Amino acid sequence: MGYVERIKSFNPAAFASVMGTGAVAIASYEYSSYWTPLKEIGIVLTYINVALYTGLLIPWLLRWVLYRKEALEDLRHPSKGHFYGTSGAATIVLVAQFLMILHSRTIAWYLWLWGLVLTFIFAFWMSYEVFIAGEVDLRHLSPAWYIPPVALVIIPFGAIFMRTTTGYVKEFVTVVNYMGWGAGFFLYLVLYAVVTLRFIRHELMPAGMAPLIWMNLGPIGASITALFALVNNSSIAVSKDPLFIFAFFLWGLGFWWLVMAIALTLHYIRNLNLPYSTSWWAFIFPLGAFVNATRDIGNVFSLELMKLLGYSLLWLLFALWLVTFLKPLKSTFPSP
Repeated sequence: MGYVERIKSFNPAAFASVMGTGAVAIASYEYSSYWTPLKEIGIVLTYINVALYTGLLIPWLLRWVLYRKEALEDLRHPSKGHFYGTSGAATIVLVAQFLMILHSRTIAWYLWLWGLVLTFIFAFWMSYEVFIAGEVDLRHLSPAWYIPPVALVIIPFGAIFMRTTTGYVKEFVTVVNYMGWGAGFFLYLVLYAVVTLRFIRHELMPAGMAPLIWMNLGPIGASITALFALVNNSSIAVSKDPLFIFAFFLWGLGFWWLVMAIALTLHYIRNLNLPYSTSWWAFIFPLGAFVNATRDIGNVFSLELMKLLGYSLLWLLFALWLVTFLKPLKSTFPSP
């Protein structure tokens, strides 16, 4: 397939690879106190992610310019359309990497603004398309619908800008951070009920979509990390403890879903099939978000057991990321 054809058929879900790689990089860097080389691994993965993001952004933009019809068709599709939210979410994950790992606040600021544009465009646009489409077939409901809420809820990954700006800019940043978390989290709760109904009332998703089961961990884990960032950087008078305890309760829902995701994945492996596809990136960011949230809970409540649990899950995350990242490379460059 030539480069022009690749642009025309560009998969809007491609930025999930940036989201996943970013989550692995942050988890590695933050857990380097347990094993020092993890810090260097986190830095290397961040540079890889910058290159990956740039390499995906170019054809993504060109498709909107050269093949707008095809891009709009995907956006209006009841399943594919939600994957456009990965562009904004990936940008904000990269913001977190620039802040936490590369310590480049200026680049992070401009990336965060760009991420806001993408996030708000697709979060509102996709909802509008669903509302005017009429009846949506139950089989089109999937955890992929969580992607726009995830992009909204992680806006506070840039919450530090509430402390580094002044005047109307500071007010704008504050409003956007609170609005993003509120809109994203409560929209997720609504969609959680709807998608859970799909699991109850409909047969299991096709084997190629099985990794999407893990996506529930994404909004749960990301909401916890984003809430801590929001509260710790807020200039608005808030009582932190009730919000921290709420985050702990939310983590409990995430743990329940982690067990369910593992059980259902094993069910696919034993009774159905689990073929490799690009949907395997749905394993990575959600699990990475939960690993980071587990570490955050451990830090906030001084629970070493929680941090050790997160560290243990980090190695599962690494294994899944390696397979998902290297498998396409092996196909592109087959061994002689």
